[in-house]
Amino acid sequence: MNSSEVSAESLREAGHLKWTVSGPGLLGACAAEMDYGTAPPITAALVDALEKGLLGYLPPALARDLSMACAAWQQHTYGWEVEPDDVRLLPDVIRAFHVAVEHYSRPGSAVIVPVPTFTPFLTVPGLLGRQVIQVELVKSGNRYVYDLDALDRAYADGGHMLVLCNPHNPLGRVMEASELAAISEIVGRHGGRVFSDEVHAPLVFGEHRHVPYASISSTAADHAITAVSASKAWNLAGLKCAQMVLTNDADRARWDGLGRLATDGTSILGVVAATSAYLGGKPWLDTVRDRLDRNRRLLGDLLRAHLPDVRYTPPEGTYLGWLDFRQIDLPNSDLAEFFIAEAGVTTVDGGSCGPAGRGFVRLNFATTEAILAEIVERMADAVRRRNQVANLPGPRTFALHTMWGAA
Repeated sequence: MNSSEVSAESLREAGHLKWTVSGPGLLGACAAEMDYGTAPPITAALVDALEKGLLGYLPPALARDLSMACAAWQQHTYGWEVEPDDVRLLPDVIRAFHVAVEHYSRPGSAVIVPVPTFTPFLTVPGLLGRQVIQVELVKSGNRYVYDLDALDRAYADGGHMLVLCNPHNPLGRVMEASELAAISEIVGRHGGRVFSDEVHAPLVFGEHRHVPYASISSTAADHAITAVSASKAWNLAGLKCAQMVLTNDADRARWDGLGRLATDGTSILGVVAATSAYLGGKPWLDTVRDRLDRNRRLLGDLLRAHLPDVRYTPPEGTYLGWLDFRQIDLPNSDLAEFFIAEAGVTTVDGGSCGPAGRGFVRLNFATTEAILAEIVERMADAVRRRNQVANLPGPRTFALHTMWGAA
């Protein structure tokens, strides 16, 4: 998509979720959507499918095409050899997580969730009658890493399935093979399982490389269930198509025994789009990844210029910035609500990602440079007004502005 043709008004008019979710006049930086459309080969494949009337139930031949395309992508891009028969289709990664917890973890066992994390990883286990054991990720220099001792204790305390999000949402970490191997050793020693969410795998920058967790060793393959999708990299989330990769015989047999209630729901148009993405979407993806690479650095420049007290490390993967506002005196309850009301900018409050995320916001920078600059400038103006009110003499109260029409 030509950035000169994109504006906040055009995105709102198009009806994209992150531009319409909270009211008129807002700048959208919350939901994990990109403002770049999708790859032309995908659009062409969808138009062709519509012209052929492919709006019915999913034919096995199209499902097989996607399994083969996904397996080829894993091999060519990451060097991970996957059999097409091991690629099973589901509507989305959250359904894959649901299936993994309910059918592939020990009945009644707790789910181990490193935090901060993507919010559904904290909420879905409870809906399935499971407890969550939170393990806080810790800082090593500018990078977040696993606390291996805490992870070991979580397994010892009854946890069975670990949620491994790599590249990480919201922190942007891309795990190295040695880190994954250390995690695998702990999981194997406890007889545990790993649900590996690798939906952002194609969106990795610079010298960093995505390593599929199940590819690091036979031990990891034996206890891993991997979820992948073209949804984030090619902007296809609404088409409801993800893939679960199985890497041991017991899991294959269990899948074959699952009912349709667990596995149905993959969209035929999603299958068409994902197959096109894996087979012909790389040139477009390369261009978008370069654009995101520039934006993750631009975000740092904008923060240094307008919000120098905000700490930020450009993510190694994803298009999500993790902004630390703890050095600034702002409301502690919900920073996302503050920035909606005071700046007219939608973000994700870090507190919704677990207690370790309080004082942070997650900001989606997959937009134009002009919009990204306006987002940061609005947020900086909101902070500046807050500080001016705080420095007024005498008794005072702070009221949120509603000039942006926030819901």
